Amino acid sequence: MSPLDLNGALDTIAASFSGIRQAGARPLAIGGDHLVTLPILRGLTDRPLGLIHFDAHSDTYDAFFGNRYNHGTPFRRAVEEGLLDPKRMVQIGIRGSISSAANYDFARAAGIRLVFIEEVMERGIDSVMAEARSIVGNAATYVSFDIDVVDPSFAPGTGTPEIGGITTHQAQKMIRSLSGLDIAGADLVEVSPPLDPSGLTALTGATLLFELLCAMVGA
Repeated sequence: MSPLDLNGALDTIAASFSGIRQAGARPLAIGGDHLVTLPILRGLTDRPLGLIHFDAHSDTYDAFFGNRYNHGTPFRRAVEEGLLDPKRMVQIGIRGSISSAANYDFARAAGIRLVFIEEVMERGIDSVMAEARSIVGNAATYVSFDIDVVDPSFAPGTGTPEIGGITTHQAQKMIRSLSGLDIAGADLVEVSPPLDPSGLTALTGATLLFELLCAMVGA
């Protein structure tokens, strides 16, 4: 892919995942900037999917510095393009400072369920994940896990760390609760090994990818 051609890169990724779908396989992808989820969804589906999204950020913003395609906008674009059904979307672990009080307006207006970290901690993992399962139901669902939903004490190697996140054990419990859903594909994104010379973030990411794989096959 050309590092100077963003749209070309998105097209290449979408075509690759379209081929995976045509082969009858379900992808487990590794990122990378969270924008990669958008072309993955473009390649995977011709109907709106549900979404269970673990993240410190909603990523439903319209643009950053005039750019509508970046790590803060993929899920807004996916809803606008008909790739995701906002009424079957839940975003878990949201927290941190925001640039504007309007940052969550699109998600709320579209009917996306936002579960802020305070609610996660107050209600507990079992309750939150039971609700998440009820929101997506039995229809095809995509799972996207941004490593920054995990507290940076466990995963510092990411571009936008936010304190006050979930533990690695809580992350494992959340992912394990996905078993039995109709998971059309999944990804784990925003791991940046150069930002964590200890290797802890890479280990956390790799282990959670294994957990996602197990959930996808119902193990």
